[in-house]
Amino acid sequence: MSDIKVKITDREGVVHELVAPTDMGMNIMELCKAYELPVEGTCGGMAMCASCQCYVKSDHELPEMGDAEEDMLDQAFYVEDNSRLGCQLHITPEMDGLEIELAPESEV
Repeated sequence: MSDIKVKITDREGVVHELVAPTDMGMNIMELCKAYELPVEGTCGGMAMCASCQCYVKSDHELPEMGDAEEDMLDQAFYVEDNSRLGCQLHITPEMDGLEIELAPESEV
């Protein structure tokens, strides 16, 4: 089993250093839910709701955005240049040290 560390800043500014397994096919949204961070994941990881939107703060080389993720972010609130959907970021060994911040919740 290979674990990595991921730093996630919650909506109150608190930094959580999480241990993430790379051998379970998890994504960032699922990792947040496993540690009981306030991420809804309303659509269950299908890139259809943006409730797991986050901002990538580190310089990690991440997989390109798929069409579904890009389309969802086009409709989401609080989108920045470094926005990604946590459900579309599958945890890999290359993400060791990844730093992200949870986007504000939409008031919709």
